[in-house]
Amino acid sequence: MLMRLRVSIPDRPGSLGQVARVLGTLGADIHQVTVLEREGGRVVDDFTVSWPGPPVVADVRDRLSAVPGVQVEGAWLTREVPGSAPDHDLLRQVVTDPARAFATLTDAVPDLAGADWAAVVTAETPPPAVVHRSWRTPRTYVPVEPVRRPAVFVDGETRLMSVPLTGAGLCLVVAREQGPAFHRAELDRIARVAEIVTLLAIAGASRTLA
Repeated sequence: MLMRLRVSIPDRPGSLGQVARVLGTLGADIHQVTVLEREGGRVVDDFTVSWPGPPVVADVRDRLSAVPGVQVEGAWLTREVPGSAPDHDLLRQVVTDPARAFATLTDAVPDLAGADWAAVVTAETPPPAVVHRSWRTPRTYVPVEPVRRPAVFVDGETRLMSVPLTGAGLCLVVAREQGPAFHRAELDRIARVAEIVTLLAIAGASRTLA
């Protein structure tokens, strides 16, 4: 079972090793470490780890938080495959079938962002309506008002990011039911991918009409 851990540690030699040792004593196998932020003398890292059995989130938090200077910002289960390139796979599918670009984006983004679900909603015809939804998107989901620029926010217990699909009259909404709010590095990554998908979709539509 795979888990994502978001940990803030002091930006000094040995801090990463301390976290790795604690995870090792808990039986975790570290698959990937992603640096999200380095500023103010601290580093925010996302660890993708696995256990031979179901991990106990509370135990992981307690053991890591006991290390001086370590702050656990979030721990949640994930379906991502460490070492894969889901963004490349997504773009290849969009190039192959640009007519389904936004449906493909909606299906792929949850795994790409370590999220639970995603939806593409209308942005130019109020009130917003769902155009595409991933398989885990709640049927009761009411679209948020589209944004003019990429943004993160919280709606009750749900962490959200919203990215306008400029030129398509649509907006991408990505949700995380567990774990921390989306980091600006995650928002920037999804915004870049969404921009490329939108350009490919518009170019594909132009070729079809020509």
